[in-house]
Amino acid sequence: MEENKWGRYPRKKKIGGDKPIDEILKELEKSKPAYSDYRERSLKIHGFICAKCGREFDHKSRHLLTVHHKDGNHLNNPPDGSNWENLCVYCHDDEHSRELLGKYLSEENRDPSKQNL
Repeated sequence: MEENKWGRYPRKKKIGGDKPIDEILKELEKSKPAYSDYRERSLKIHGFICAKCGREFDHKSRHLLTVHHKDGNHLNNPPDGSNWENLCVYCHDDEHSRELLGKYLSEENRDPSKQNL
């Protein structure tokens, strides 16, 4: 029995077509946005040290070092690295927790029903 493209439901096209997986991966690598390498650039500019606690890292432990965007915009990646600071995972979590706590407390102060009189 000959199989055609129509049956009970139309057959879906293959996403990659007939291209080998290696070729598809190469095309995806080429299409990476220009700002996607900011982590490596930040590590070269600022070094393997946490800007907050001062802990030093080596090539084996560099995965514990993250890049924090000072203005919170992950698309703002200037070539000079002025919007970045390298933070260890602990300090990075602390930085974002402080932002959440600050927002919470500022909202609480605006609500007159929650103020102690």
